[in-house]
Amino acid sequence: MSVSLSQSFRWFARPLALVVAALLAVVVATGLLGFRYWQERKAVDLLLERGRQVLETLDRLRAIIGDVEAQRRGYLLTLDPQYLKAYGVSDDSVRRDAQALQALVAGDPLQSHRAEHLALTVAAKLREIDEIVKTVRTYSGPAALAMIRSLDEIRAQIDQMVDHERFLRVDQEKRAEALERRKAWLITTAVVIVAVLAGVALALARLEAIRRRKAIAENIVLHGDLLARDKKIRRLFDANIVGIIIWELDGRIIEANDAFLHMLGYDRDDLASGRVNRTDLTPPEWRHRDARTVEELKRIGTVQPFEKEYFRKDGSRVPVLLGGTMLEQNPNQGVSFVLDLTERKRAEEALRQSEERFRTLVQFSFDVYWETDAQHRFIHQEFAEDLSEAPAPGSEIGKTRWEVPYLEPDEEGWRKHRETLDAHLPFRDFELARPGPDGSKRYVSVSGLPVFDETGRFVGYRGVGRHITERRRAEEALRTMQAELAHANRVTTMGQLTASIAHEVNQPIAATVTNAQAALRWLGAQPPDLGEVRDSLRRIVEDGMRAGNVINGIRALINKVPPRKDRFDLNEAILEMVALTRSEMLKHDILLQTELAPGLQLVKGDRTQLQQVVLNLILNAIEAMGGIDEGTRELRINTDTDPAGRVLVTVRDSGPGLGLGDVERVFKAFYTTKDKGMGMGLAICRSMVEAHGGRMWASANEPQGAVFQFSLPLEQDESVQARQIRSNPAA
Repeated sequence: MSVSLSQSFRWFARPLALVVAALLAVVVATGLLGFRYWQERKAVDLLLERGRQVLETLDRLRAIIGDVEAQRRGYLLTLDPQYLKAYGVSDDSVRRDAQALQALVAGDPLQSHRAEHLALTVAAKLREIDEIVKTVRTYSGPAALAMIRSLDEIRAQIDQMVDHERFLRVDQEKRAEALERRKAWLITTAVVIVAVLAGVALALARLEAIRRRKAIAENIVLHGDLLARDKKIRRLFDANIVGIIIWELDGRIIEANDAFLHMLGYDRDDLASGRVNRTDLTPPEWRHRDARTVEELKRIGTVQPFEKEYFRKDGSRVPVLLGGTMLEQNPNQGVSFVLDLTERKRAEEALRQSEERFRTLVQFSFDVYWETDAQHRFIHQEFAEDLSEAPAPGSEIGKTRWEVPYLEPDEEGWRKHRETLDAHLPFRDFELARPGPDGSKRYVSVSGLPVFDETGRFVGYRGVGRHITERRRAEEALRTMQAELAHANRVTTMGQLTASIAHEVNQPIAATVTNAQAALRWLGAQPPDLGEVRDSLRRIVEDGMRAGNVINGIRALINKVPPRKDRFDLNEAILEMVALTRSEMLKHDILLQTELAPGLQLVKGDRTQLQQVVLNLILNAIEAMGGIDEGTRELRINTDTDPAGRVLVTVRDSGPGLGLGDVERVFKAFYTTKDKGMGMGLAICRSMVEAHGGRMWASANEPQGAVFQFSLPLEQDESVQARQIRSNPAA
């Protein structure tokens, strides 16, 4: 019985502790809330009592004031001294109640102020009455009554204080009712919480009992599992899937299964006679490893699998994988699992020969073969024998591709490459630049495929690399030629705009002359009008700056300078090209409409190159519409931001348009739809747009004409633009 009670107490210990803690928390909370209720209730009761006393005092004071007024009138009308006796008593009562009222409302600033004012008023009235009473015999009764003002002012002040106190009393009664409701709510809540906790305690106790019963059942199951595991181990021992031996630390083998005996060519008689000993089975060069194994077993009780060799009975050797652990029952005995590695060694030799053949293939096809692990660190590299600038063997092992010193690509290029690697996707021709021994750039193109194990788990990459320094040098020479061709195209375009340029320059020059003449006239006036002279000089400066801006823009387009990367307003750059071509549009009766997106974000690139693109598209549209005789000649230039967040420029014309076959061919070099065209303008424009990380295309306009569009990345895509401007494509 005592055992049962002790066990029941243990079952209930934890739930009861929780319930007791909860009950204590409820008691403490209830006590705090009750104490707070008691304080608030006491304060409300005090306020109610004070209000009652104030109202009683005010009522008494009102009654006494009425008596004083009646006695004063009786005396003034009759001059009977009996009235003065009663008047003296009332006078003292008024003064006493006024002082008592001040004491009662001392805690209320407003009422205290009113009580003080009332006391002063009462004192003043009483003094006034005293004076009249002293001099009443010099006047007639009615005359004396007329000289004394009514006491209605005092009654009004008393009524005002009474109203205020009644208002406060209503509020205090509401607070008292609210406190009573809160008290009822607290009591109800406490009862509910106690009931809930009692139910929870009972439920927890039941759950604890269930858990205990489940634990006992699990222990029974575990004991059964242990017996079953022992049977499985014995079955494994007898199944001869892998060699198993039980040994002592001195090397004697106590028990071995048939798989181990068959592996070494021994039988049961050899085992029983003691001829099978671990020390004798181990070749001399492996005995130092066995000594370390024994020390490790003594220290931590287990040894990780390792490879070694055993002697067979015929003297030959067998490679094995061996792992073991000490037995808990006997600290001098242990068990080992022995796996025959003969077939694996044969497969490894075959694989080695296959790798030799593959290495020979790689030597003649690529400059480097590489492998990385799941964290993209190099674990293997093989360089071609004829590669003169190969790094030192092993210098890059354990590093990622971006941890080896590099010059290109930029951070954005590496970020995209790492996204590809982290997504375990194949990549091809990822180009990077390493510093050469002489400080020059050594370009390498890398390709790789992800490697997965038989379970589909990613284990790394395997790939090849090829040195492309010579190819990059040839590309650099090609870019130089393209820049020369683009410069020639700009110079040719400026030749076509000679009349427009002359008009744009002549306008500010003519305005400058006119303003100078006006300034001279104003100076010659009597007296000289210096204000007008100042305005004329200011306009001369503005016209001179406008002419200078036109010349600087033309010089920037014609000058042969390397590409620059600047942040600039594309809308402003387009308007400058519109200004250069305005005369050409007027000459061909072309209606220009521009819809430039307000607040367009800045782009980063070569302002001159992008202005050349816009200028080329405008001139092409003017030439296309110059050959039509009917219809409205309309040119529309729009800027906007496309859904991908890139700046989009659109040039629409109402010319003859493009055929379906010409939409893409117009961007090919030396292809033109014009009689005197070279076929290089649009090809150069597309190459410059693509060098800025954008793209350019053409389509048909409705109802007629052509639409040319190009998109550019915003300033935040700087790294992509920089990589493409340097013509460093990455796979």
